[in-house]
Amino acid sequence: MVCLAVKAGGPGTFPEWKALFADLMPELEVKDWYDPALNPAQIDYVLVWQPEPGRLAHMGNLKAILSAAAGVDHILADPELPKALPIIRMGGDETATQMADYVRWAVFALLREAPLWYGAQQAKQWARKNAPPTRLSSATRVGIMGLGNLGSFVASKLVAADFTVFGWARHQKQCEGVTCYAGPEGLVPFLQQCDTLVCLLPETPETKGLITYSLLQHLRKPAGFINVGRGPVVVEADLVRALQDGTLHGAVLDVFDTEPLPETSPLWAVPGVIITPHVASEASRPARARYVVSVIKALEAGESVPLTYNPAQGY
Repeated sequence: MVCLAVKAGGPGTFPEWKALFADLMPELEVKDWYDPALNPAQIDYVLVWQPEPGRLAHMGNLKAILSAAAGVDHILADPELPKALPIIRMGGDETATQMADYVRWAVFALLREAPLWYGAQQAKQWARKNAPPTRLSSATRVGIMGLGNLGSFVASKLVAADFTVFGWARHQKQCEGVTCYAGPEGLVPFLQQCDTLVCLLPETPETKGLITYSLLQHLRKPAGFINVGRGPVVVEADLVRALQDGTLHGAVLDVFDTEPLPETSPLWAVPGVIITPHVASEASRPARARYVVSVIKALEAGESVPLTYNPAQGY
């Protein structure tokens, strides 16, 4: 019997996970990560979020690690992580659809100056005289940094919403309806096309600190910025500067260098910013359970699975 240990959502959520897997794959033995009687040698697979350092190294028969989220940095942070084990990122239609819904909402929020209206509401001001000129979606250029599984899907949904969409990735990609740029030589030409920049980049040694003040200055003015990738990709002090001096007219931020975002962060008080608590794409437990079952069945059949972490690429 194949055995899965689950650490996703806290100790109190295990009964729900167990019931979901019992319906989807009755032959799967599901164990509670927090059970003190858990035998590490019995575990074939784990579904985890922020596993305690060293814990995975004691599971000598582990076949693969399944991330409970789209990112894997919370797993890679373990200094004792077994190097040969495959790590599978969370996927599935619901994960991609939630991300696309969030990004479309964020793009429209910046397009229609939602931060301005929210600030006026908080001040109890009827601010019609301050209203900027309205721009249509068809006249708005949106750039997507990162054209992986999520980025490509988001780009397709923005095209369907009548935006002109550009994309940038480390290597050349092809996305229908999207003008794609690639590599260091393509970055500035890509940025110069964008009214709103969406960051969907993973955190890698190459992307950490990539988005700086000088990079943001290449955007068309007035520019908007959306970060749903990883916080460390952005130099937050540079982002604050760009917002304060008008390089950016607004931003929607879901990820940060430190989470939760500290109360002392200047981002809380910068006009034109909408902050959300890392909720852009968090698929439901039933959707995640279905995806996990599909991955385990594929691996047990000796098949390769998409969204497997590639150490050479960093995601």
